Amino acid sequence: MIDAFTRVMKEKIREDINHYADAVTSGSCKSFDEYQKLCGLIQGLRTAEDHLLSLAKQVEESDG
Repeated sequence: MIDAFTRVMKEKIREDINHYADAVTSGSCKSFDEYQKLCGLIQGLRTAEDHLLSLAKQVEESDG
């Protein structure tokens, strides 16, 4: 069950990262503030992804 949850969450986080990264790289930011906000969102999502993968690894190791 944890594998399915981790997979779905990782896919959603990656989807969001790619969406925000596309907005940044396409030049669609209307201001530097908007650019900074999107960069912060990407950074936060990457941190969340790292925490998710770390937790999933810990659960897997404790089950084995």
